[in-house]
Amino acid sequence: MSLKRTHCEGIEACPFLPEAEEVLTASAMKAVGSDRGELFYERALTCAQSLWLQGYPAQSLLQINRALGADLRGGEAVLGRWPLPYAAADWVMRRVREGQFIGNPRRHYQHLATRMVEPRKAQRVWRAWGCWYLACRVGCAEWVADEKQIREEGVREPARGEIEAGLAAEGIEGEVGVWVGVVEGSTG
Repeated sequence: MSLKRTHCEGIEACPFLPEAEEVLTASAMKAVGSDRGELFYERALTCAQSLWLQGYPAQSLLQINRALGADLRGGEAVLGRWPLPYAAADWVMRRVREGQFIGNPRRHYQHLATRMVEPRKAQRVWRAWGCWYLACRVGCAEWVADEKQIREEGVREPARGEIEAGLAAEGIEGEVGVWVGVVEGSTG
């Protein structure tokens, strides 16, 4: 017996994600096939919105991560409508309701950044560190670093300036400005 999923009443839609007219799960990503461009990007963002509206913030963040992994060069029309989703990630992390599962985004992004694989590994590493920085700023006491990994693997958490430099070197045109806008509170 399968339960029919629905968008929950009373959950505000994320203003940094496309409207989700239908209820979607992560399996909806199969519809884009092997495409990792604009269609993939917008579909991942729409899935993130739907999962958020269903009350699944952790799953919403995972779809935001997928969107950040899209193969975009910077001039795509979809980026004019939906800039890289740093503001969406920040917004979701700050609006988790009591009783909703989000896990530990700080640890999640630390692991994502330090265990990244190709394609576009360096770009995706700096995007993960960018989201890690946002998670650290939320200040949730339960969101602690993986100190064991830091100690045993010699992981060094980057400073804001290092993340900016990494995004400038590896990201797409305008990416640093999008991220800095969230960090400095002009979006998000």
